[in-house]
Amino acid sequence: MLAALASAQAARDPSTAAHCTRVTCLATRLAAWIGWDETRIERLRIGARVHDIGKVMVSERILGKRGPLSPRELAEIRTHPIAGASLIAPVGPARDAIPYVLYHHERWDGAGYPTRRRGADVPEGARLLAVVDAFDAMTSTRPYRRALPTVHALAEIERYAGTQFDPQIAHAFLQAWSAGEFAHAAAS
Repeated sequence: MLAALASAQAARDPSTAAHCTRVTCLATRLAAWIGWDETRIERLRIGARVHDIGKVMVSERILGKRGPLSPRELAEIRTHPIAGASLIAPVGPARDAIPYVLYHHERWDGAGYPTRRRGADVPEGARLLAVVDAFDAMTSTRPYRRALPTVHALAEIERYAGTQFDPQIAHAFLQAWSAGEFAHAAAS
């Protein structure tokens, strides 16, 4: 069932599917760097792969829009975590992925969505996913803007550590990047 959902997403929105593949690679490498065991990494792998699955419920016009989103369009985009959690909830093996899907846009300071959780109230895996998701989003060309240079994206991770991002996870990401942990992933 998860494979079918991922295939449907890839057919409808190849750029989001490619993003999810890159995020999965970055997330699992970061989790290994931090020292997660293989069981946790496998749960993360599943969650990262489907973290944006709820975008199948968002208008294609909005997903491909060039230029800024209106407040109404932004509100529709922000429904994707709840929609995604609802889509995977009936799939037994995917239930462990629900926190990744539902909370990957929460922020350390509580200003995220959909529930405005903050700090350690956001599951650790979702906090990890938030960092790598943002990094990939910044370093990928989107319909509404060009990709940022990697050095600028890394500076943004550093800048928002402690506000948008869990500071420990953000700094672990930066350390792993500096150590070359993502060299193969960045080339993929």
